[in-house]
Amino acid sequence: MSNKFERRRLNTSYFSVVVSISLVLFMLGMVGLILLQANKLSNYVKENIGISIYIKDDVNQADIKRLQKSLDASKYVKYTDYVDKQEAATRLQEDLGEDFIDFLGYNPLSTSIDVYLKAEFANPDSVQMIEQSWLDNPKVKEVEYQKNLLSIVNENVRKISLLLSGFAILLMIIAVALINSTIRLAIYSKRFLIRSMQLVGATQSFIRKPFVNQGILHGLYGALIALVLLAGVIYYAQSEMPEIFDMQDVETFAVLFVIVVLLGMLISWLSTTFAVNRYLKLKTDQLYMR
Repeated sequence: MSNKFERRRLNTSYFSVVVSISLVLFMLGMVGLILLQANKLSNYVKENIGISIYIKDDVNQADIKRLQKSLDASKYVKYTDYVDKQEAATRLQEDLGEDFIDFLGYNPLSTSIDVYLKAEFANPDSVQMIEQSWLDNPKVKEVEYQKNLLSIVNENVRKISLLLSGFAILLMIIAVALINSTIRLAIYSKRFLIRSMQLVGATQSFIRKPFVNQGILHGLYGALIALVLLAGVIYYAQSEMPEIFDMQDVETFAVLFVIVVLLGMLISWLSTTFAVNRYLKLKTDQLYMR
């Protein structure tokens, strides 16, 4: 009866270790996923900030198309969108909810080319230089974009990256502490077994080996559970935000999964080794006080 109770208590202890490791690794994996996707997310935001180049009214259609092609060929342009006077009027009418052309008697809007820059050029300094080069073109009447929005986006991206990095470091420290405490509690129940093995002449490496192997297995099991949870989150995120979470981005997810598995095994190995070494160094009377 006592053996069954002891075995049940041991299995419960091992189960709690695996669950603790898996939950902590899942949280670490979530932060890692956000960090790995942060660059893609910031690029997505930057590349969706449009800059409107308004064309002078006396420029013919052929010259406008040539200008658009030259913009598309530029190293800093991701893509362009041509908006003629009629389309611009239609969009404005939809926004206003009324036909302003009937009221004014004419269409005051200009033909424009909406330009979307590549992420590496979507910062205030680069845009300012690019804007000046466009204004030097005799076909261009005006360049318009939300300067404040561009500055805010770049500043927020920088702040969020720093915040996530700091949170990842903090979570890593908490993860190591939690996993270490859980494993130490599990090893604590085996302290008298460790002492018995010492008394019959077993070497420290011989005593340590089965505990370390078991700790690595627990870390692996916890990591596998965490990967299943992460895979579920990635699948859900991909269905909600396909522009950012691309299921074809196999390398990114593979790197994340490998890191999670290695972290689980490494932290468990170190924590188990330190915990066993601690009880290997204790005297017999100290075992009853710890």
